[in-house]
Amino acid sequence: MAETHLQEEHLDVLTKTGQKTGVSKPRGDVHRDGDYHRAVHVWIFAESTQELLLQRRADCKDSWPGLWDISSAGHISAGDSSLITAQRELHEELGVNLPKDAFELIFVFLQECVINDGTFINNEYNDVYLITTLDPIPLEAFMLQETEVSAVKYIAYEEYRSLLAKEDPDYVPYDIDGQYSQLFDIITQRYKENTMERSLSLQKKLRRYAPVTLSAELTGLSDADKEALGLLIKAATVMDEIFHWQVWYSNPVLRYWLKKQSDSSELDKLKWMYYLINKSPWSCLDENEAFLTTADSAVKFLPHATKPVTGWKGLEYKAAFPMLKPPGANFYPPDMDKMEFKLWKSSLTEKQQKEATSFFTVIKRQSEFSLDSSLSDHRVDGTNHLVGSTHDLYSVPYSEEYKSYLVRAAELLHKAGDVASSHSLKRLLHSKADAFLSNDYYESDIAWMELDSKLDVTIGPYETYEDTIFGYKATFEAFVGVRDDKATAQLKLFGDNLRVLEQNLPMDDAYKSKDVIAAPIRVIQLVYNAGDVKGPQTVAFNLPNDELIVKDRGTSMVMLKNVSEAKFKHILQPIAEVCVKEEQQKLVDFDSFFTHTICHECCHGIGPHTIRLPDGRESTVRLELQELHSALEEAKADIVGLWTLKFLIGQDLLSKSLLKSMYVSFLAGCFRSIRFGLEEAHGKGQALQFNWLFEKEAFILHSDDTFSVDFAKVEGAVESLSREILTIQARGDKEAASLLLQKYCKMTKPLMVALQKLEDIQVPVDIAPTFPIANELLK
Repeated sequence: MAETHLQEEHLDVLTKTGQKTGVSKPRGDVHRDGDYHRAVHVWIFAESTQELLLQRRADCKDSWPGLWDISSAGHISAGDSSLITAQRELHEELGVNLPKDAFELIFVFLQECVINDGTFINNEYNDVYLITTLDPIPLEAFMLQETEVSAVKYIAYEEYRSLLAKEDPDYVPYDIDGQYSQLFDIITQRYKENTMERSLSLQKKLRRYAPVTLSAELTGLSDADKEALGLLIKAATVMDEIFHWQVWYSNPVLRYWLKKQSDSSELDKLKWMYYLINKSPWSCLDENEAFLTTADSAVKFLPHATKPVTGWKGLEYKAAFPMLKPPGANFYPPDMDKMEFKLWKSSLTEKQQKEATSFFTVIKRQSEFSLDSSLSDHRVDGTNHLVGSTHDLYSVPYSEEYKSYLVRAAELLHKAGDVASSHSLKRLLHSKADAFLSNDYYESDIAWMELDSKLDVTIGPYETYEDTIFGYKATFEAFVGVRDDKATAQLKLFGDNLRVLEQNLPMDDAYKSKDVIAAPIRVIQLVYNAGDVKGPQTVAFNLPNDELIVKDRGTSMVMLKNVSEAKFKHILQPIAEVCVKEEQQKLVDFDSFFTHTICHECCHGIGPHTIRLPDGRESTVRLELQELHSALEEAKADIVGLWTLKFLIGQDLLSKSLLKSMYVSFLAGCFRSIRFGLEEAHGKGQALQFNWLFEKEAFILHSDDTFSVDFAKVEGAVESLSREILTIQARGDKEAASLLLQKYCKMTKPLMVALQKLEDIQVPVDIAPTFPIANELLK
């Protein structure tokens, strides 16, 4: 950023820990007073030559004049964003125009130093970005900003590291024994990793998933419904395309690249196989640790990113993704923090606030599109959102953001609705197609709840697990199956008793709802799933999540029986054989496992949803607990599900033979779910429950490293945890929720003992299904 402005650049002043104070000051005052502030470092790395681009700072600079430094760098001006600043600095200083998917945020570096005889104090938080090009950019392609840059050159990254280590006086100093060593360590790790070791690592990860074939009997479907089934499976594949984009903006191009390269080598094949399970470069079972790097990513070509050079076709770069999975996925700008969102939200009208926190909007920056429209991936209409706004953020409805996909999906749903034999299925498919284009899902969700058809489908935006900033934004998914009429009829008991269960929940009567509506339950044999189904496969779901519908109409649930059977056979039984005391192993059975799964889903529909806060305001549990909601809600559904089974047995509505088996099956199930990782909502919820019950001595660890249930203590421990969670939800008490999760969501020694045993004998963590019926129809 040039330093000879008519009006001196202002910077946001930060606390020593990097938080915004709400104060901004002129740049000169910030460096005079030693205020903490933010800047960006942008490194250009040429993969083929293993070289970094350096710039020589102009002689007129007030810090480090004439020395060799980062490819491009600059302060983040007050109110500006990190990524936009990085793009702008690169353009201004070097004349290079790159889209946001070229920039990989690799770490944040705090630089604290004093120069110029104490007159220039630099306390700077630097967002360090890496741009990976295939080959060096010709030096004559750069357009240097004379007030900032006097020259550029490429240098081998190891040689540059050596020069910094020697404190060469021609180079701006960086402590490569400290934080800045990460730059060199990351490059070294990416390009010197042993191919054989990497292949073995991916093979080990893949072995955690048991391959299973899931099929279903179609003889009960009419010819019309069989035709509709093919159309629904095609619509489901569109949900998959949207979901890949929702996870991260360069994820779709990474997917295409990995598939294209998958036949190149054994390692490339393994990368593709493991990517297919996770649907992103982050491993679900490893706390979302990246199993790929930007070095593995797609090559993109930009012929006009720089000044043209005779004989050079243009710039090729790797589509970047961060090593740490972005908490806001692709629903928010990647450099947006909670504070920025909250400040923006507070400036909005009530209607606009609902749009901002809606399940069905994405949040964008107007500056992203004003920077250079030629770099935009998508043309955004409806910019009237921005008129008169003093904030950079604005909301875009899903119907606009994903329009090209949703138009295609809507056409397929309308065609399926035209041929479907069931009136309720026709209603669902036509209303869902309309919802895709209107962004109003209320009627289609009601139609889904009232579906009464042999051919069963769930399709649309529902779950919010990907949004770990606030838990607001819904991902697209699809489940297509055939109803199991016999099993569905057997489950009517649970839906019929929801109101009775609500009134007997272990919490203060003042918090109990009088308007609980019985949840219809459908059991299906899954034919195909798509979209937000990755890593561990769901055995059931309870929808919708929209509190307005839950309040008005309750929820409905779908059980995936063939998925449950596969998990029990391939995972839960082997876990029980290793981790459960021998005399209790026979109590682990499929009926208990499946019945508790039903209760889990039922219990999403009872307990607090819409709540009244201590100050009298009406709100929802989701809005108050934000990013903590998903983990606590999963724990609630699980533990209250156990309480529910005991209650129904006590009312003689379920067989007493379940009494002991449900607790032991639940114990074995704890180890199954915790293996999903403590970054995932179900894994967090399960760790909370196991550690609570172990602390209360309801679960016992024996000298042979097996576990058993103390039947005299488990009932009280289940009830006490149910009461704790329900009360936190009813009060919307985020602080209490945080303390509970901090205390109990830990990988404690008993859990480590069990998980190590399962690791030693390589019990699969989950299943990786294939769908032969769907594959045949998609041909």
